[in-house]
Amino acid sequence: MGDCPGRPDQPNDGVDVKGDELRREFDAAVLSCGATKPRDLPVPGRELAGIHFAMEFLPQQNKVNAGERITGQILATGKRVVILGGGDTRSDCLGTSNRQGAVSVHQFELLPEPPKDRPPLVWPNWPMILRTSSSHEEGVLRDWSINTKAFVANGDGRLRALRGVRLQWAHDNGRPVMKEIPGSEFELPCDLVLLALGFLGPETDTVIAQLGCELTERGNVKAGPDYQTTVPGVFACGDARRGQSLVVWAIWEGREAARGVDAYLMGETSLPASPEL
Repeated sequence: MGDCPGRPDQPNDGVDVKGDELRREFDAAVLSCGATKPRDLPVPGRELAGIHFAMEFLPQQNKVNAGERITGQILATGKRVVILGGGDTRSDCLGTSNRQGAVSVHQFELLPEPPKDRPPLVWPNWPMILRTSSSHEEGVLRDWSINTKAFVANGDGRLRALRGVRLQWAHDNGRPVMKEIPGSEFELPCDLVLLALGFLGPETDTVIAQLGCELTERGNVKAGPDYQTTVPGVFACGDARRGQSLVVWAIWEGREAARGVDAYLMGETSLPASPEL
């Protein structure tokens, strides 16, 4: 079961179809709803108009591209945009803002700028190098080691500026520690801020709660080696079970969850197992 925010023809699990209805009508169910609960930025001024999660901004444009009309669409047209965060979501916000006609786009990251050259072999870990996407090539002002301290209002409850400070990174017993650089505070005028700060896990006020599934300490759906949750007959896989990750992991886990469901329903399974990692 997975929600499709860009597909109005698809049922919204937990809203259009309740958990108890699913339990009555089906012998097994798989939660593959992703991990879409966004990480927020609780600083002064967060409530101002003009500050949005990336996943409030991006799906609207997807729907417009599909031919829908969106009343009150969040637009970057004619605005000074700041994107906070990194990763693919950041790149999507950047490309969409430029194509909508933003006056300028800044992108700030909390962490220091990665090296431009590839480091020595770090497999199987993801190498930390500076990555430039096609969206960056469309135009952006990138900056690193920036901590957002507050958002500033213009007098009528709307965003006027971002207040930030530059950071210096050091290590304490091998752990990275950030320190604010005295005198580096700044204020950047902006009209739209997009938060692309990652995700904390699946939305829990949904069919997950209706079914009574337990969560892990990290907020993901708790499941055993057979991908069955704490509710018999309910399985979980992909980002909903492991947290935000790559599509290859979602495919791998979907196959394994299918084996778990088959074994649950049939008493055994002959479905092929995914290769051991």
